[in-house]
Amino acid sequence: MKVNARVVPEGGGHGHAVVIGSSLAGLAAAGALAGFMDRVTVIERDWLPRGPGRRRGVPQARHTHSLSTAAHEGLEQLFPGIREDLVRAGAVHLRVPEDLLLLGPAGWLPRFDAGLSLLSAGRDLLDAVVRDRLRADPAVRFLHDHDVVGLRPGPQDTVTGVLARARDRRAPGGWSPPHLIPADFVVDASGRGSRAPQWLAELGYESPAETVVRTGTTHATSLYAPPVGHVADWQGVWLMAAGDDPRQGLLHPVEGGRWSVSLSTPDTAPAPADHEQMLHAAAALRDPLLRDLLATATPLGPVYRCAGTDSRWRHYERLRRWPDQFLVVGDAFAALDPAHGDGMTLAVQGALLLQRMLTAHGTAVGVTYRLRRALAHQLAPLWRSGTRLRVPAGPGRTGRPPLRERLHGRQLSRIAAAATTDPHAAALLLRLHQSLAAPGALLGPRALRAALRRPAPPPVPAVPPSLTHGPQARRRRPVAPVAPAIGVATGSVRPRPTGSSAHWPTTAPAGDPR
Repeated sequence: MKVNARVVPEGGGHGHAVVIGSSLAGLAAAGALAGFMDRVTVIERDWLPRGPGRRRGVPQARHTHSLSTAAHEGLEQLFPGIREDLVRAGAVHLRVPEDLLLLGPAGWLPRFDAGLSLLSAGRDLLDAVVRDRLRADPAVRFLHDHDVVGLRPGPQDTVTGVLARARDRRAPGGWSPPHLIPADFVVDASGRGSRAPQWLAELGYESPAETVVRTGTTHATSLYAPPVGHVADWQGVWLMAAGDDPRQGLLHPVEGGRWSVSLSTPDTAPAPADHEQMLHAAAALRDPLLRDLLATATPLGPVYRCAGTDSRWRHYERLRRWPDQFLVVGDAFAALDPAHGDGMTLAVQGALLLQRMLTAHGTAVGVTYRLRRALAHQLAPLWRSGTRLRVPAGPGRTGRPPLRERLHGRQLSRIAAAATTDPHAAALLLRLHQSLAAPGALLGPRALRAALRRPAPPPVPAVPPSLTHGPQARRRRPVAPVAPAIGVATGSVRPRPTGSSAHWPTTAPAGDPR
């Protein structure tokens, strides 16, 4: 490959770091490196918008996203004050489970203050707020419309830069010749499509082994305006999967007073392609609540589908020979099923780990071996909880989960049953779901007591804990409908600045029929 002689000068001190990819994992890693390295360059293959516009490299951007407690608290450590920035931009703060109607695996969970929260917003808005914080840092620069095609090897198993090419419509193939960007530390955060195995093979390194777990689900998402005159004592709805049925539904408020609704359907059934099919899929869920809400809401755009979300772990930590000063993070390292919402949590926690270990080590040289193993150790609980009782794909695998997994599943089922009446069991179930509790928490004294105690039978029929929705809802006097202003929330969703993602279709004028 012919390489252009143009180079970018290196800095002093800890030197220059390159981050490949501007996903949340790449942005968080850049934030961690900005406090340690002299300069940080984020290289992005696609065009980066100013503000909450769509980026082509995020195929799941249209689906419901939220920052878990661990994710937004971690971002606050990397970027102090960013939670206020997100809320000011339109993100909605949700207390879990106090602000939610949450149907757990065994029934409806009580609503109480568990000390957990979410920040719900469109993915474009989340990325835009973090990008703006990095753009305000003079040590960070973004190099968009550039594609990294290889690594520059150094002496004694090191990486000393990357080979990148710029997008050029006049050049053959649409790209300019590759040029060298020297770096003292390189982070690959290019997501599921990472070419790190190919780059390593070109330098004579072994390719990593992979573990793939089939999810067997397809996700469909659309935006809705709440019904005119909508009043509720909740802000969001979760209908979780249970047993062998992977169907689940999410309704989250997002910027502009809208609802983002995502449905997960098994691969054996066709995924919804329009709003009529969304209603049909919502009716197949374990409770009709979400279907009833969608039937009276106003669609604000088409239905978007996303498949190919299998969980994949590239075991870089097992490679004995590895180039120093090169690290793989985020979905490029391990991509989890987005239905569990662990991807952004893993990205932020990985960046915090990178920050701590670089600070403790004092240099970017000689630390990547420990970083690889530490990232794998950090990932393992998330991987186990996200792939629990699913069968890894590949030769030599049997259809029966290991004994340890089956025992863990039984204990988890008992906790889920107790969670319908026991707030402590419900809090433990939610903390496990948000990856805030270690799997060993299931063996704690209170967890064991809750699991062994026979829970009181739920009311028949089981109803959501709401006074405004469900069979036990209080009757209200009919109110003359008043068309809400587009972009202003109704009911329990607080008015927010619009801050809408650019890729969502604009809404119809107020008062227009569906």
